Amino acid sequence: MPSFLLSLLRLRPSLAVTTRRVIAGCAAACGLLLASTMLAMAVDTAQLHAQFIARFGAERGALLDRWRQSNAAARDLREAEKLQRINDFINRHIAFEDDRSVWEQSDYWATPLETLGMGRGDCEDFAIIKYVSLRHAGIASDKLRLIYVKATLETADGPIRVAHMVLAYYATPSAEPLLLDNLEPRILPAAKRADLKPIFSFNSAGIFAGVSGKDKATEGGIGRLSRWEDVLRRIAADGDASITDR
Repeated sequence: MPSFLLSLLRLRPSLAVTTRRVIAGCAAACGLLLASTMLAMAVDTAQLHAQFIARFGAERGALLDRWRQSNAAARDLREAEKLQRINDFINRHIAFEDDRSVWEQSDYWATPLETLGMGRGDCEDFAIIKYVSLRHAGIASDKLRLIYVKATLETADGPIRVAHMVLAYYATPSAEPLLLDNLEPRILPAAKRADLKPIFSFNSAGIFAGVSGKDKATEGGIGRLSRWEDVLRRIAADGDASITDR
């Protein structure tokens, strides 16, 4: 009990009784508030789960549950272990497929729930769901960035350059980023990925001209990346507003 309350209890019996009643009343009110908050969260979660199944089917609901359980379990791990757990889970459960096949659009950035619902996605979708998963697991947004790159792919006709996206993790602002990628299952430092040429990076704080963890976000730049702005709004509408806080 705080010292000032202990002092009050020593002054007069009547005041002590009153103080105890106030404390009891506050405790009861806090208990009711906590209970109502937990109930509201349970109702929201149940409603969201029902909406997810209505849109994608009952068989996809199991993957949604496993994703949530994986994120929750990762919260108690060290950050390196969080990265490995999330990266492995997404790469294992989501199949790569382009937007035309999945969404019948040339370029669509899906929310994590949409990616889980379809069970498929392209590189942007992999990066987005990993970003949100790691935020759920307790990693701060300023340690995470999505990086737009040009990737060199080896084909039967020789190497080609394609637009690609990866997720980067910065242990500190001056640290070399570790890259989470659907093309490469291993989490490697950026220097080990000679096949990638970074163009720019971004997170929920804004757009960065480079990929250094010490770069400052472009003032107002997020609005210029309309697809990212749109997917942030849709993620918030799915109930993840805290994940996209800027």
